[in-house]
Amino acid sequence: MKNIKNRLQQLGSRETAEILQKFFKTGPGEYGEGDIFIGVRVPDLRKLAKEFQDIATSEVRAFLASSIHEERFLALLILVRNYGRGDEITKQKIYDLYLENTPFINSWDLVDGSAHHIVGAFLMGKNKAPLYRLAKSENLWERRIAIISTFQFIKHDQYQETLEIAKILLTDPEDLIHKAVGWMLREIGKRDGVAEETFLKKHYMKMPRTMLRYAIEKFPEPKRQRYLKGNI
Repeated sequence: MKNIKNRLQQLGSRETAEILQKFFKTGPGEYGEGDIFIGVRVPDLRKLAKEFQDIATSEVRAFLASSIHEERFLALLILVRNYGRGDEITKQKIYDLYLENTPFINSWDLVDGSAHHIVGAFLMGKNKAPLYRLAKSENLWERRIAIISTFQFIKHDQYQETLEIAKILLTDPEDLIHKAVGWMLREIGKRDGVAEETFLKKHYMKMPRTMLRYAIEKFPEPKRQRYLKGNI
């Protein structure tokens, strides 16, 4: 574990850390308040995840609970790698570990880089009740995990859960949820424009503006403007 920490420190950059601190809104009252960055770039984290994918679960758990953002991200990248190559018992353990540690999966990049690879993948073909529990959580990041996990289903042309969870999150107060829901709706539209527009026509008038803008980002400009002006 000490070896990995040393490697991370060597790869870190004070200049990059300062940029990341601002980008991920770590100031007082912001969504990432208090998060600590050491300035390691994602490609380097991915290389380390491959190199150290066989470390003990106890070490992964310790990194996941770290106050340093890159250490938490590294832990999640290792879990994603091990989930993909694991047997059913391993996948169950990783899924359980993930949901037991959602307080530490507390930034949009951590959620987006892991939720669909683990939670979504595990729940393919299973009862989706855990996603609805997460979607109704008071925790912003658990709600984001709920909607981003459905990306795995979208990739398999299964849209029901995304659309149902999007309904739950229509009145969510957080901009980071608006962006995530809009993104997932857009992903549906890439595969099935009718499915996306059927949902939009029913709900677009009450959707938060950011959610709508993300959902219709790839629409032809005339149609996009009609949605924005409420002329559908």
